[in-house]
Amino acid sequence: MKKFDTLPKTVKKTLRYILQDVNSLESLEILEKALISHIEKKKEDLKKH
Repeated sequence: MKKFDTLPKTVKKTLRYILQDVNSLESLEILEKALISHIEKKKEDLKKH
């Protein structure tokens, strides 16, 4: 649990939102696609530098 405590507050809020407030599979899939897209874009940017 120590790793969770070191995450930025916005990441913690996002994870809590997923666990507590997402109420449909469709909403979860939309959120998943957005997160994966942003993570992949950042990975590519970091690989370039």
